[in-house]
Amino acid sequence: MHPDMAREMVRQRIAERQEKAREANVARALRKAMRRHRHAEARDTFVPPAIPDYVDGTFRETGTPCERTGAAR
Repeated sequence: MHPDMAREMVRQRIAERQEKAREANVARALRKAMRRHRHAEARDTFVPPAIPDYVDGTFRETGTPCERTGAAR
């Protein structure tokens, strides 16, 4: 095979492999971004349950945080 033909074939194969690598890298980055987006949505939708103020499960109706903890004003 002529050296110029062989060189051109090698150049073409290298270009094809580099393009496949770029496509794979873009796809990987897209999947990673989608995962991050899904996890961010999942964190935003969680609503923690209300924790009762008393042992019997009732909630204090009024009062400021200082009054509840007995801290000095």
